[in-house]
Amino acid sequence: MIESYLRVPGSTLALAASQTLYMVGWSLVAGALLGMLLAIVLVLTRPDGLLENNAVFFITSTTVNIVRSVPFIIMMVAIMPFTKAVVGTRVGTVAALIPLIVHVAPYLARLFEGSLLEVNTGIIEAAQTMGASTVQVIWYFLIPEARASLVLALTTGTIGLLGATAMAGAIGAGGVGNLALVYGYERLNMPLMAVTVIILVVLVQLIQSLGNVAARKLRHI
Repeated sequence: MIESYLRVPGSTLALAASQTLYMVGWSLVAGALLGMLLAIVLVLTRPDGLLENNAVFFITSTTVNIVRSVPFIIMMVAIMPFTKAVVGTRVGTVAALIPLIVHVAPYLARLFEGSLLEVNTGIIEAAQTMGASTVQVIWYFLIPEARASLVLALTTGTIGLLGATAMAGAIGAGGVGNLALVYGYERLNMPLMAVTVIILVVLVQLIQSLGNVAARKLRHI
C-alpha cells in the first residue's frame, strides 16, 4: 500500500536509505580523523601555541579556509580526477566518499579547533609543569577536557554532511536526497518528496538529540 502511494518500490527506498547511511558513516569517520589532525595542528602552531610556528599555521589555516569556501557541488566536480585516481571511478556511491571527506574535514577542523581552544589554559600549564610531553598534553589533557564540546561539534558536522549527501546524487551516488530529486521532484511525486523530507528531519532530530545526550553525560564524568 505504501509503495503504491509513493509510486516507488520498497527496494528503491531501502537502497536509498542504505546509500545515505553508507556515505555519511564512512565519510564522517575519515573526515573526523583528518579534521581532528588539522585542528590539533592549528591549535599547536598558532601564536602562543605549544609548538608555535607561523608558517605551518598560516599554510594550514589558509588551506582549510580555501577548501571550506568552495561550494560542495563545484568541488565535487573539480576533484573528479583525484577521485578517479583514488577509487578508480568518478561516479557512484564509493566515488562520492572522496569529495564528502574533503568537504567535511576542514569544516570539522574549525569546529574541533574551537572546542580545543575552549580548554582552560591553566590545565595545559599544569600538565607542562608535571613534565608531560606535547603528545601527552594532547592525549591526556586537551582532548579529554574538550570531549563534550567535541561531541557537539561532531554532531553539527554530521548534520551538515547529511545535507551534502543529497548533492552527491549529481555523480550517481544515490541516497535519500537523490531519491527525492529524481523520483519526487522530476516526476512531480509530491508524496514521495514529503516522506523523504520527513525522514531527513527525523534523522537530524535523532542525531542532534543523541549528540546532546552524549555531551551532557561527558560533562559529568
